[in-house]
Amino acid sequence: MESLPAGDLLPNIRVTPPGPNSRELAARLRTHESRNITFISDDFPVFWQEALGANVLDADGNVYIDLTAGFGVAAAGHRNPRVSDAIKRQLDTLAHGLGDLHPSEIKVRLLERLAEVTPAGLEVTILTSSGAEAVEAALKTARLASGRPGVLCFSGAYHGLTYGALAATDGELFRQPFEDQLGIPVTRVPYPKTSRPAPEIQARGGTLLRATLELVAERIDADTSIGSVVVEPVLGRGGCVIPPHGFLAGLRELCDLRGLVLIFDEIFTGFGRSGRWFACDHEGVVPDILCIGKALTGTLPFSACIGRRAVMDAWPPSKGEAIHTSTFLGHPLGCAAALAQIDEIERHQLIERSARLGGTLVERLLEIQTRAPVVGDVRGRGLLAGVELVQGALEQEPNLELAARVSVEALTQGLILLSEGHTIAISPPLTITEEQLDFALRILEGCLTRS
Repeated sequence: MESLPAGDLLPNIRVTPPGPNSRELAARLRTHESRNITFISDDFPVFWQEALGANVLDADGNVYIDLTAGFGVAAAGHRNPRVSDAIKRQLDTLAHGLGDLHPSEIKVRLLERLAEVTPAGLEVTILTSSGAEAVEAALKTARLASGRPGVLCFSGAYHGLTYGALAATDGELFRQPFEDQLGIPVTRVPYPKTSRPAPEIQARGGTLLRATLELVAERIDADTSIGSVVVEPVLGRGGCVIPPHGFLAGLRELCDLRGLVLIFDEIFTGFGRSGRWFACDHEGVVPDILCIGKALTGTLPFSACIGRRAVMDAWPPSKGEAIHTSTFLGHPLGCAAALAQIDEIERHQLIERSARLGGTLVERLLEIQTRAPVVGDVRGRGLLAGVELVQGALEQEPNLELAARVSVEALTQGLILLSEGHTIAISPPLTITEEQLDFALRILEGCLTRS
């Protein structure tokens, strides 16, 4: 099988996905994997064989530029050599341990490192394995700290699909089959979206920010069971939506006045994606609890719930049996990967790079908008951008079908990207070269102007 050479490649324009190897693998996958997991069609999927930097090689020998960073994981690039080496070294000394009984030394080092890079005041951590698990830990913590079970969350939110996280996640597709098993009382408020404000918000009049915060306050005051607010500082899977400045500060003030726990879900936006360490840094707002994951290791399933000591101390001290733990908590390989990933983000100044290239990305997308009538709103922060696709010159109705079609056409041109509803999401590795980004945007422009 062909392998990716060192360096950053541009795709061969004659990409032919999915080829015979991918089709054969799809047939085998269909036989043994739950049919709910992987979407299979004539155009999907291609099977990844190897990834390096911002490149992916598929099972048929096609090379792509990855504009997803593997769902935001590969911030420091796929197969970052120093992260890989750290995992290999750890594998040779301690591959597994008793995380909550006889902890590893490297776990202690990671806990200290996380307290250094997260917003000031967040210093007590529960290590977890998936983003959803980090949210579960945060919701449990908020229940203990506030004494109330209810959660206020937002439309378009995606916090995970385990039952606690699913209660806060929006979307009938995810929730409806299991609604009768979701026990957390949830109040949902429209996320403040500048390009397409919810009718409930528009009807209130005034600015988007003021109307949203007023509605949040009213909902909290109407439901005394609400003990926490969980929010994505930038809406990720909900369409890369950036709220108006002051939204996070307004939530912080409301939570302080009413004694609520404020939870920021930065599983997708953390570790430089937005051009800061964390998206909440753009407003200088510190939550009570921060959920992180994905780019934390760049490789392995690993996440964390990090909070203020006063909030996290709502958990009782362990007396030999933790009431929230897991077998792989603080897994040594994950700790090694996380420490190396954080070092690589700093060493290569990837946060500053994300901010700089992110500005270029949005400028180019706005230029494309002037030549592609199907492009509605364009928005971005760092190397996270969303391009809304619409239909109708005046109505500007969301065009979900076109977004899916563009993602397929882009794949045939050597780009891997995601469509989130009617929004094309762009979130490449922070190491993507300027040449690769330029190539990708030229291909994307062709797909959009031909639509």
